[in-house]
Amino acid sequence: MCFVLICCFGLAQLHPVPNESDVHFTIKNFGFNVDGLFSGLEGDIRFNPDSVSVARFQVSVNAASINTDNSIRDGHLMEEDYLDVKNYPRIHFISENIRALNRKGSFMMTGKISIKNKTKEISFPFTASVSANGYLFTGSFRISRRDFDVGGSSTISDSLTVNLKVVAR
Repeated sequence: MCFVLICCFGLAQLHPVPNESDVHFTIKNFGFNVDGLFSGLEGDIRFNPDSVSVARFQVSVNAASINTDNSIRDGHLMEEDYLDVKNYPRIHFISENIRALNRKGSFMMTGKISIKNKTKEISFPFTASVSANGYLFTGSFRISRRDFDVGGSSTISDSLTVNLKVVAR
């Protein structure tokens, strides 16, 4: 099926390049911004800016790779009451709809993100630009950690921002 789509629609079959891609998040804790990163991005991306109706992103990140530059906090975030990486080792995203926006290289993506076996629909704008035998995708979205039963602490904001820089070849 994928071969047929690539031939018929000219979709590039791509994979994220983990050491060139960033999944960065920011959340407030005690009123201060805490930044962190996830690594281990992998998956399949089918993309052509001229055929976005059949484009697809199916990617995941290693939940245990969380890095906030504080190993004690990172260890706590991997525990059951937060990311529960023992039972849910990956955070997944699967696109459902992609459409072009009015500006060249700008798109809107709707899909489902799954954290700790809880799945929610999200939509966010992203850009795509040709980059060294592939594409550079950048985008940003906000989610509520409580939607995914992540953490019970009242010192941490419910909302966090995720910034994506995905190099795919």
